[in-house]
Amino acid sequence: MNVVLVGTGYVGLVSGTCFSEMGINVTCVDVDETKINGLRKGIVPIYEPGLDELIEHNMREGRLHFETSLGACIDNADVVFIAVGTPPDEDGSADLKYVLTVAREFGQMIKKYTLLVTKSTVPVGTSLKVKQAVEEELKKRGEDIPFEVASNPEFLKEGSAVKDFMSPDRVVVGVSSEKAEALMAKIYRPFQMNKNRLIIMDVMSAEMTKYAANSMLATRISFMNEIARLCELTGANVDNVRAGMASDTRIGSKFLYPGCGYGGSCFPKDVKALIKTGAEKGYKMQVIQAVEDVNEEQKKIVFDKLEKAFDGNLKGKVVAIWGLSFKPETNDMREAPSVVVINKLLEAGASVRAYDPIAMDEARLRYLGDRIYYADNIYDAAKGADAVALITEWKQFRVPNWNEVKKSMNGNIFVDGRNIYVAKDMKKLGFEYYSIGKVSC
Repeated sequence: MNVVLVGTGYVGLVSGTCFSEMGINVTCVDVDETKINGLRKGIVPIYEPGLDELIEHNMREGRLHFETSLGACIDNADVVFIAVGTPPDEDGSADLKYVLTVAREFGQMIKKYTLLVTKSTVPVGTSLKVKQAVEEELKKRGEDIPFEVASNPEFLKEGSAVKDFMSPDRVVVGVSSEKAEALMAKIYRPFQMNKNRLIIMDVMSAEMTKYAANSMLATRISFMNEIARLCELTGANVDNVRAGMASDTRIGSKFLYPGCGYGGSCFPKDVKALIKTGAEKGYKMQVIQAVEDVNEEQKKIVFDKLEKAFDGNLKGKVVAIWGLSFKPETNDMREAPSVVVINKLLEAGASVRAYDPIAMDEARLRYLGDRIYYADNIYDAAKGADAVALITEWKQFRVPNWNEVKKSMNGNIFVDGRNIYVAKDMKKLGFEYYSIGKVSC
């Protein structure tokens, strides 16, 4: 079987590589020649644990290939996956120009029946637009070549994307014929050996499932962040509240940890897109809009706690930031809370010393430039700092040498944006400790 993935971002590159690991002949396509040339040399443009080794192995085995045009590989393709970006427009809607560009190229080039599958996260009804774009190109050619459009949304978590793909909770496939269903079942059969995780449905429902799932997870996060704020105001402890809630099997424990807001390439974009889709259909997504509003406010909470600790005056203060990426095990800083916090600190006249195990190059090149100091480690970041704020809960930050931290610092204020430390322990160490959803000490 020959499969083509158009787009070599997180979704396309991880999906294509994992397909090839199962013995499928895969070609990944991207118009970025620099990126493709780099991949051919084994230079992986994203940080994802385990991905480098899989790419190298499958290239060596002759199952994974890289091209700069769809025309170079479409003739032998059985299935073409669209895995390009769908960035949000200013109004929050998903920008489909890259998806539709691939659809038009597909219509210009196919010579036999080929299944076109949208793996990019797209609004409900996009499949109809994709189908129309292909049909228009076939009409221009005067051809009547059979094809179908299917939906196969991804549910990968950055930092564990390879693991998620190889051992998925579920594989959602939206199709409109038995032929398309059989093709998709064949592709995913190697991932179903121990358990049938394939969920077949109509195309519209598959498109909706992706947005509904991500928005549900985002809702749990914002809900707990709102409860955490109320805990602080009432004197309750959010850790105790969470434990009590999670013991209910109807609720469970996942995504109930309060913090300084969600970020990344999925939740913020998908929540906004779902709100926009509702608006386009004349329906106000009230719960989802509240999720978005709470998250935007929550991204400021670390700054608010720092400002409070310094009685509203941060001018001239030095603040160390531990963690820049939106979550551990990735260098992705899209919609990262750290960017919000740092920008507000700089606006308030503070200086920032930051450290992240992976994301500092990304921060310097795309988000923060040279406006902050990039430290060699957490102790270097804490050097001369009046306060330290933890933003991203990297494993390396869990058990630091606190004596070294205190010796490096100028002050003793610590804001824990992810609640990974124990308040009474921090107090014993001499810190003025602030966390999320608990009374400060």
